[in-house]
Amino acid sequence: MDQLPNMRLTTQRQIILEELGKVTSHPTANEVYDMVRKRLPRIGLGTIYRNLELMAESGIILKLEVGGTQKRFDATVEKHYHIRCTDCGRVDDVDIEVQEKINQIAAESCEYKILGHHIEFSGICRECSTKKPSIH
Repeated sequence: MDQLPNMRLTTQRQIILEELGKVTSHPTANEVYDMVRKRLPRIGLGTIYRNLELMAESGIILKLEVGGTQKRFDATVEKHYHIRCTDCGRVDDVDIEVQEKINQIAAESCEYKILGHHIEFSGICRECSTKKPSIH
């Protein structure tokens, strides 16, 4: 990934970052758009998409492409794991230590140079599990 360490934080990008930092829901671009529009009513959805992509490429935010769902964005860029609700698609952080030893184990079992790993847990969130009986 090409790092853009000196990326200029325009007013739009600053507000996107502030709004993203207020939530832990890992919002989609459309959800970020709805949040930012309250402060910048004239901003376009395309502008949100472009800025989120640029900010993710530069490492300012994290882009999550989980379980074949819409891309989601996270203001927390430190390594951490996520869990996705298989019913509603909600994504949350999993508060466990990142297992770096997995990289070494994988490297020893294949001929790849391991750069890192991504683990996504799946389950049913509390809200969905209280709405209806689970058939899982």
